[in-house]
Amino acid sequence: MPSRTPHPSPSDAAGLDPLVVLRERFGAAIAAACATLGIAWDGETRIEPSKRADFGDFQCNAAMGLAKGAGKNPREVAAAIVERLDLSGIAEPVTARDIAGPGFINVRLRSDALAALLGRLDTPALGIEPPAEPETIVVDLCGVNLAKEMHVGHIRATVIGDAVARMFERLGWRVVRQNHVGDWGLNIAMVVMKLRDEIASGRRTLAGVRLGDLDRLYKQVQRECAGDKWGLACVRKFGLGPKAAAELEEQNAGAEETVARAKATLVRLQAQEPEIVAVWRRIYDLTMGDCLNNCGRLHTRVTAEASAGESSYADELAGVVEDLLARGVAEVSEGAVVVRVEGIAEPCLVRKSDGGFLYATTDVAAIRRRVQKLGASRVVYCVDIRQSLHFRQVFGAATKAGYATVSGAGSALRGQPAVLQHAAFGMILGEDGLPFKTRSGENVRLTDFIDEAVQRGRAIVREKAAERASDIPADELSRIGEVVGIAAIKYADLSGDRARDYVFSFDNLITFEGDTGPYLLYALVRVKGIFRQAREAGLVPDDAALSAAPILIREPAEKALALHLLTYPAVLRAAAEACEPHRVCGFAYTLAGLYSAFYEACPVLKAPDEVTRLSRLRLCSIAGRVLGDALETVGIPTLERM
Repeated sequence: MPSRTPHPSPSDAAGLDPLVVLRERFGAAIAAACATLGIAWDGETRIEPSKRADFGDFQCNAAMGLAKGAGKNPREVAAAIVERLDLSGIAEPVTARDIAGPGFINVRLRSDALAALLGRLDTPALGIEPPAEPETIVVDLCGVNLAKEMHVGHIRATVIGDAVARMFERLGWRVVRQNHVGDWGLNIAMVVMKLRDEIASGRRTLAGVRLGDLDRLYKQVQRECAGDKWGLACVRKFGLGPKAAAELEEQNAGAEETVARAKATLVRLQAQEPEIVAVWRRIYDLTMGDCLNNCGRLHTRVTAEASAGESSYADELAGVVEDLLARGVAEVSEGAVVVRVEGIAEPCLVRKSDGGFLYATTDVAAIRRRVQKLGASRVVYCVDIRQSLHFRQVFGAATKAGYATVSGAGSALRGQPAVLQHAAFGMILGEDGLPFKTRSGENVRLTDFIDEAVQRGRAIVREKAAERASDIPADELSRIGEVVGIAAIKYADLSGDRARDYVFSFDNLITFEGDTGPYLLYALVRVKGIFRQAREAGLVPDDAALSAAPILIREPAEKALALHLLTYPAVLRAAAEACEPHRVCGFAYTLAGLYSAFYEACPVLKAPDEVTRLSRLRLCSIAGRVLGDALETVGIPTLERM
């Protein structure tokens, strides 16, 4: 019989997930069997959870594919794998009796092995060890524009970006958030000019202006600068009369004059003239005050320190373009400056023929700063999926220029290209399948959206409290309702594939049933509630004694809960790597369901004996801490009671 190479016990294994351990063990056995049988192997172990519990916990389906490619009997291939398979310390010994059908190999995990793995998970870190040499990751998120109120579309860039940042922070990386504020350029100068006109006319004062006023002025000045050149061309082409031509000529002349004045204002802003800067500063403070207030209400870690406006790059743009030209990275094309990126037909335009810079210029400069100065080895952009081409161009241009080459003195990745990642997201749709708007067709203000969620959250919490005759004070019910509302809208945004559009419905999402934020909050509160009951009954030892209690995995519900808990570190790492918070949300939702099944099937406080009660209390403790950690990691606020 072929020798079996001994393997370390689960306490020494690299991963906590039994599936990881099984893949390693089966991989060694399959490789040895294939070498003996002369079969080529692609490295896939094809192990998955069993569909029927009576067959075991996991099933290896590799033998069928290997046999088909080599023209052999799949059961013979499976027997060769089993002969060389060592599952000591993790599963029951596998024999020929465990080969089913056309070569399926069934595996039953050992209860004591699961208990040992859970013991390793039951630490303050919950099995997630920080990297020995953490790198720096920059996350571009939020991205508001001056003089415009945040609307519902901003929620995605904010909460997804914050969740991505939190996942990397939880794994132990150094994370720098960057709220890339649109606070510079001709559009901003237009608003500065318009506000100065309003102040000069006495219609407004600088101190008295509000963000809503700025939003209206922004739209007004955009219309004034637009003109109607197309309409004038039609009038002339079809001879629609001198009166119509005169009106449109006057309109276009006025628009050109307004644009010229705005350009002059931009020059004065760039020259830092105190009067112009004072108006700009008022616009900035109003916009950012609203932005940071909304971010705070959404429980995101977006601060003033995390904000880096386009204005902070203004002095670098000319130098960036000259550097690109001097080194042959960029070239002049029809008077403009472009960087040609391999694999993309459209070049990256970094300076217009009139000498003006673009968003792409600022984004290339931002990559240079984030990688070269902040020391990032990865930069993640949480921005609308419609900007995908823009970021492909910008990433390609920055990489071609060498701006994306890691240069940190202490970085193990020094000299390698940084990872530039567009964590693109889709749109929020109304129940009519169209972009989420007000009835009048306007964008929904983010502050109104949050208010509606909080009001609905408070209403449902008060209703539930009345049904149960709860003694929770009114002010605490109000706070609970606010958390419920915020959790509902954040979970709705985070729980689906971020790249897809999703339909939003307050009625469907602010509920304690189904795959919703409030349901997960309630599940966590249930876990905490059992410990309150246990303390009141004097059935809970101190933390040290509870953490030392043996874990017993005897019932199917206990095993199912344990298996899922052990996947948490791997799920979190995969979710962070892909910048996909929905993986953590999916894990949390499944965990809540498995805990509920365990709670119903396995009495805790009324367990048959103290050893079983302590074991189940410890399992409850692990489940509660993992669920709370998962929610906190994606930015879902939690509660102690409801």
